Amino acid sequence: MNVVFAGTSQFAVPTLEALIASAHEVTAIITQPDKPRGRGREMQMSPVKVVAHAHSIPVLQPEKMRSAEAIAEIKSIGSVDVMVVAAYGQIVPQELLDWPNRGCINVHGSILPKYRGAAPVQYALISGETQTGVTTMMMDAGLDTGDILLQQSLDVDPYENAGELGERLAWVGAELLIRTLEGIQDGNIAPIPQDNNLATLAPSLKREAGSIDWSRPGVDLVNLIRGCTPKPGAFTRLNGVQIKIWHAIESTNTGEPGLILAADNNGIEVAAGVGSVRLLDVQPESRRKMSAADFSRGGVKAGDFFDLLPLPHDK
Repeated sequence: MNVVFAGTSQFAVPTLEALIASAHEVTAIITQPDKPRGRGREMQMSPVKVVAHAHSIPVLQPEKMRSAEAIAEIKSIGSVDVMVVAAYGQIVPQELLDWPNRGCINVHGSILPKYRGAAPVQYALISGETQTGVTTMMMDAGLDTGDILLQQSLDVDPYENAGELGERLAWVGAELLIRTLEGIQDGNIAPIPQDNNLATLAPSLKREAGSIDWSRPGVDLVNLIRGCTPKPGAFTRLNGVQIKIWHAIESTNTGEPGLILAADNNGIEVAAGVGSVRLLDVQPESRRKMSAADFSRGGVKAGDFFDLLPLPHDK
């Protein structure tokens, strides 16, 4: 089939590469405009654009896909069978949903109708899910509300974070998308409407979502840390210094929330509302990522307190 691909982030790359390697023809790629990144604020291409250039596939980068100019530019590609969308980052307008001969297919990182929205992987971890997966669906005007085509589940590793889980799901999504296109081509897939009564939402996570409230149960905090890693990050404060938490595990010791129960070669154990959390990898403000054990050697000791709640200027 003749396919146009719309995607931006790393999650979309395995799907694009699988499409390029398949019998289908990728005629054009739509991705977000280049953005300044890093300390030097140099303009950088999206991961999807890097792949497009490597394969000499035409790239379109509209500022706003909904604009009349963007719609006209995209439709000037000509007749296409399918548009595949994976982690693109903009809402596809109805005129473009209606444009491909066989519609628009989305690759979504959850088992819909759970976790509709931009951050399904993060919310699955924050919610403590032990299983998640990928859905391919026919896109409509709603937010991830279209009919389900295929789904593939996988078990969540109890220690993996959103970045690691997202990478695994991306490869599942790539294989699922190829199976979906084959099924559509052969007429073997019957779209299934979603049950809206079972829907949950997973909107983009703002930075304050990762603020640690030590009065919450330890298991919830560990899940929050996993779900917010690597972005937007999980943060707390010690003696006015912001600390980013990269890796932590649940423990069972008790104490006043925020109290450091131990600081040794095993990390830094902090009392939570229920149980405790052992910090394993941290990053103090303006410093490199390090083990919590190394950080503790800088003067952190049992009896110190992390700030119980985020400070106002963290919000």
